[in-house]
Amino acid sequence: MSKFWSKVIRGLAPYVPGEQPKDRKYVKLNTNENPYPPSPAVLEVIREHTGQDLRLYPDPNGDILKTAVASCYQVDKNNVFVGNGSDEVLAFTFIAFFKQEKPILYPDITYSFYPVYSKLFEIEALTIPLTTDFQINLDDYPAENGGVIFPNPNAPTGRLLNLEQIESLLKRNTASVVVVDEAYVDFGGVSCIPLVENYPNLLVCQTLSKARSLAGMRIGYAIGAPELIDGLERAKNCFNSYTLSRLAQVAGTAAMNDRLYFETTCQAIIATREWVVRELEQLDFEVVPSAANFVFIRHYNRKAGELFCELRQRGVLVRYFNLPRIDNHLRVTIGTDDEMKELIKQLKAILSGG
Repeated sequence: MSKFWSKVIRGLAPYVPGEQPKDRKYVKLNTNENPYPPSPAVLEVIREHTGQDLRLYPDPNGDILKTAVASCYQVDKNNVFVGNGSDEVLAFTFIAFFKQEKPILYPDITYSFYPVYSKLFEIEALTIPLTTDFQINLDDYPAENGGVIFPNPNAPTGRLLNLEQIESLLKRNTASVVVVDEAYVDFGGVSCIPLVENYPNLLVCQTLSKARSLAGMRIGYAIGAPELIDGLERAKNCFNSYTLSRLAQVAGTAAMNDRLYFETTCQAIIATREWVVRELEQLDFEVVPSAANFVFIRHYNRKAGELFCELRQRGVLVRYFNLPRIDNHLRVTIGTDDEMKELIKQLKAILSGG
């Protein structure tokens, strides 16, 4: 700890990303990346725009990407905000809306950037426990709050809320902003973006990292009422007006426009997930129902920490969270069919003592 660190930084427990080891080749199922490459249209447009214009600043408004997002969801461009990955969009959300007199609310088991941002921006937060089967129960969220945020599907559990449940919260929670983080919604859920028209306090955040295979480009967006979008723009322009590079803007636009490729890869991942769930259950794993590109699993007889280490030794990376309530679970990203067959092969060997 440096003597030059501020009081805020000294008190932080930073977000810990999934490991990216370089010591050998792994079957990498620990960071929820898409196993398929980006759309060919994305790769082509990147090649076309790698030239002299890279000496120029990008469009600070990201208009071409906003237009593509707006067209995809049939909203107005004024309903769209774009940023450098959904993590940055979420950070601006905390700055713009959650610095209130009342505490904000989010699940006790959820995306671990939420508590990091709460401490970084000195925002009081209350965590609402998931049910015993890891579901978010929005009826447990008190009406008096400074804001509400949760992923749908939740991470790392993968459990999904339906639109009726979310709309029920919006009907009674009208005095603060409700943020629904839909990073994984394309793998089995239904987006609540259509609700934005009727609920001016709803902000929906999404990313191109997962379903559109662009984790390396860092592109995220939010959709909400113009009043909320204006708040995000104010936060962004007080921090960095040029958040998205030229290449990110054209790549993101091409990805949003290639609907067929997006749907094809999503369906492939869903099909693989369903097969993997059946295989894991045959190996005595309890699998939490998932609408994401990962599954959250627990073996009935083996400890998760031990399985994590043994899989790693065998060249398969999964995610282990040594945290209360979930310290005997593993989160496993859905990879290609061949990658998941290798996972099952190694689990069978471990469980049989081979």
